[in-house]
Amino acid sequence: MSFTLHGIPVSRGIAIGRAYLIAPAALDVDHYLIEPAQIEGEVERFRAAQKAVHHELDDLRADLSADAPTEMGAFIDVHSMILNDPMLVQETIDLIRTRRYNVEWALTEQLERLTRHFDEVEDEYLRERKADIEQVVERVLKALAGATSRLVNGIHGKCDEMIVVAHDIAPADMMQFKTQTFQGFVTDLGGRTSHTAIVARSLGIPATVGVQHASALIRQDDLIIVDGDHGIVIVDPAPIVLEEYSYRQSEKALEARKLQRLKFSPTQTVCGARIDLCANIELPEDAQAALDAGAMGIGLFRTEFLFMNKGAMPEEEEQFAAYKRAVELMNGMPVTIRTIDVGADKPLDSIGDEFETAPNPALGLRAIRWSLSEPHMFLTQLRAILRASAFGSVKILIPMLAHAREIDQTLDLIQEAKRQLDDAGLAYDPNVRVGAMIEIPAAAIALPLFLKRLDFLSIGTNDLIQYTLAIDRADNAVAHLYDPLHPAVLHLIAFTLREAKRAGVPVSVCGEMAGDPALTRLLLGMGLTEFSMHPSQLLLVKQEILRCQLKALEKPVADVLAAFEPEELQSALERVAQA
Repeated sequence: MSFTLHGIPVSRGIAIGRAYLIAPAALDVDHYLIEPAQIEGEVERFRAAQKAVHHELDDLRADLSADAPTEMGAFIDVHSMILNDPMLVQETIDLIRTRRYNVEWALTEQLERLTRHFDEVEDEYLRERKADIEQVVERVLKALAGATSRLVNGIHGKCDEMIVVAHDIAPADMMQFKTQTFQGFVTDLGGRTSHTAIVARSLGIPATVGVQHASALIRQDDLIIVDGDHGIVIVDPAPIVLEEYSYRQSEKALEARKLQRLKFSPTQTVCGARIDLCANIELPEDAQAALDAGAMGIGLFRTEFLFMNKGAMPEEEEQFAAYKRAVELMNGMPVTIRTIDVGADKPLDSIGDEFETAPNPALGLRAIRWSLSEPHMFLTQLRAILRASAFGSVKILIPMLAHAREIDQTLDLIQEAKRQLDDAGLAYDPNVRVGAMIEIPAAAIALPLFLKRLDFLSIGTNDLIQYTLAIDRADNAVAHLYDPLHPAVLHLIAFTLREAKRAGVPVSVCGEMAGDPALTRLLLGMGLTEFSMHPSQLLLVKQEILRCQLKALEKPVADVLAAFEPEELQSALERVAQA
């Protein structure tokens, strides 16, 4: 039966493929597709784990004391029966052989199917037996983990006809999908600028988040359409709908090929004003995608992704190698490296759970606040960034600054890092520029503090919107209130651009607003001359810039900034789009 689900569009395009359902429990184990020659070996792994659990249960039964309750023996007998049940054993093996799932994935997938059936059983006692199945599967998974070394994280194999459907995917988990060729993503939770959505866009494929109950309503292998432009997910589409979306998909592919013609064109408005387009990256290898898209530099290198999925902080040499790699790939073009920005929706395994347990992580010890509280870690990163500056043009960007003392402490630590490198005889650029993210309303309002002390500014619109509107951008319940066009947000951006220009301090926008072609004319009219975005958006924004006449934007943009009522604002925005 065909039905349609609605969510939040976070990555443009049309995806058509089969649902690749990841149950929450399945995220705790490895998922990958095995080669045909590995199938019987994988079945043998399952048989060995099953045998090991049988031995465990036998030992438990043998250890029962004479006066133990009879229920204990019955409990063990039930688990032994489940362990041999064809619905668990044979179906798991069938998934290994027909789907080429690794055993952990096949086992958790079959668990999800069985527990779904139990949820539909009316008899309360039988319904509760699903807990026994879960306990048996947990025993088998533990046996598998103990019998073999941990396999490569992530999902491996040919996935180019699959669309990932999940309840939610954390940023660190999303990074595991970067090397895959999935058609698209659908998640129950998420917002436009959650870091999960940002990484989804970095894959350059359609994605819709905040699709409530999608992972419960969509079944494995369902044919689905993901409309990343409008946040629509169509399950089991009718033939005429499938034909329409296939046509739209072909049109978009043609448009994308036409956009490639703009790659080597100078980025300037109709009136000849030069605009710099840079790229945001998460990993050093992403610099190649930036070059391929025609970026004139890296406007934001999010270094926190180097720290994820690690049991300990990366050492200086590891960080230095990563930063150096990105700098060298850019062939002399500027690379802006942001110091680690963790906390809130980006916790790190290696620093414990303090971010998770904080009363309000978004307002707590995050970003530069955490770095200043851990000077040893911060100096390690600063030295690595400075060393990379010896191999190209590097700028250091500091996140979430708000106070003069934070700026001064940061600059003092940069000087200390330079002294340490001098003592060690290691090369760096002594004139490396240091800038600040403007992402807290206090920073925008107290802009003179920043203009006096720093070399450049970068407006982080994602957090600026979040903190201005008191909206947790990772909270699905209030995601609909997140509004980049709220008058307060627009005034803070316009004020920052105006005052920075007056002081002769370069300023860019590196948040998601920079990569939205629908907002390009508005930002140009406010005076923005440097945009930084995901590489996949660069040519779309460039196309808008090439069509713009700055003089024609002055009046309608002024009208936007003068408008506070929704109807007036919408009317003024329409005039900007037509200018």
